[in-house]
Amino acid sequence: MKQLIFSTAILLSFGVAAQFADSSKNWETLADVKYEKSQDEYGEIYVPKFGDDVQKMNGKTVSLKGFIIPFEGMFEPKHIIISSLPIAACFFCGGSGPETVAEAYLKEEVKYTAKPVTVTGRLELNDTDYDQLMYILKDAEVKVD
Repeated sequence: MKQLIFSTAILLSFGVAAQFADSSKNWETLADVKYEKSQDEYGEIYVPKFGDDVQKMNGKTVSLKGFIIPFEGMFEPKHIIISSLPIAACFFCGGSGPETVAEAYLKEEVKYTAKPVTVTGRLELNDTDYDQLMYILKDAEVKVD
């Protein structure tokens, strides 16, 4: 019986890891965020309130497929912004919301590409540092698709 329980626990843990490694659903899950009005020393701000499934991803390794957003003077080979949408439709250039972009701190430098990429790293949810995006991938790696 103990062996059956142990085997089931191992299989379930692989299923959870596989869930977050499947980049096709992760952007959809990250869209589950609401905003609450608050105040800081500069005035009114919108604080993200993450849905339950998003909170389950916090601290886990996730993959996000998308596009590197080139910001003049901001692109750093080890710190990038990835968008779920092409640049013409991304949060900064088009009409999408902040849930469609994530920052990534990379293990190794990358060169900019306009091709789709998959970024895999440890997800950190950010609802306190307004100088950063609300989704941050740490120790990330980039694969050009």
